[in-house]
Amino acid sequence: MKFDIPEKKKLVYEMLIPIRWGDMDAMGHLNNASYFRYFETGRIDWFNALHGIRQSDEEGILIINAFCTFHRQIEYPGNVRLKLYASDPGRSSFETWVTLEREESPGNVLASGGATTVWSNFKAQKSAPLPDWLRKVVS
Repeated sequence: MKFDIPEKKKLVYEMLIPIRWGDMDAMGHLNNASYFRYFETGRIDWFNALHGIRQSDEEGILIINAFCTFHRQIEYPGNVRLKLYASDPGRSSFETWVTLEREESPGNVLASGGATTVWSNFKAQKSAPLPDWLRKVVS
């Protein structure tokens, strides 16, 4: 199964993530689970920077699916540049897309992935309409 990042998307956040020795697997490259941790770090840092506060107990974002395509191995040491994109806002959801590149090799994508992000009412345990402020950011 192959997933391609769409051409029509909006860059919403960028950050550097240090590659830690403990993120490596027995084969000497970044453990597959670490890619998803990096993606999550990007989404959460972006949302915190954007929203200014953590989500409330009542409403916030949830991920309902996630994927990663491993293009090339990532090895210790160094930093990866994470770029986070958004697209396709709907009533209560939008798509997030992520690319990882070595800091010293911009444009050379080592991994790409994404997730469907849903605005949720936690008490009702169901989706809720995207807030206007968030819709403006992801549109």
